[in-house]
Amino acid sequence: MAKIESVCVFCGSRVGNRPERRALAEETGRRIAEAGLRTVYGGGHVGLMGVLADAALAAGGEVVGIIPEFLHEREVMHSGLTELVVTRSMHERKAEMHERSDAFLVLPGGIGTLDEVAEALSWISLDLHRKPVILVDRAFWSPLSHLLSEMERAGFTSPELLQSTAVADDAGEALALLAATGGPD
Repeated sequence: MAKIESVCVFCGSRVGNRPERRALAEETGRRIAEAGLRTVYGGGHVGLMGVLADAALAAGGEVVGIIPEFLHEREVMHSGLTELVVTRSMHERKAEMHERSDAFLVLPGGIGTLDEVAEALSWISLDLHRKPVILVDRAFWSPLSHLLSEMERAGFTSPELLQSTAVADDAGEALALLAATGGPD
């Protein structure tokens, strides 16, 4: 397995209504940086995305933001990143995030976060990658985890999808799971 050097984090462009989710984003950004890994994320300075990026940068980490042009023009991009990549569309943004990452951590978020994790999982099903996907915040992601298991039991997805997907309670557990996988095939 290849070594994990870059971790893509999908998370909300809002902070949500529970303070522990903000703390989770801060802890995740800090721990990724402390582990010497590069953070790849959606490029925004708002919501959990901004909290994550600020924490990684404050801990001395390298942070790559990937943002579509229309959001860049609305000035929601983070201006203090190591690198900011501007794409033409949301589709290009996700492709660039996948290309630059060795693994995916998924923090709480809304429909955009759900779209991003669904695509990462779909690409596993299509054998386009075998990068680990870790849903972080077991309570939040429990319904999706249950649905994925039910899809496999019902014969709609392969066991390989579940083997590439894990659920963690917090950033420490998520990074331990990544360390145990070693990286993508």
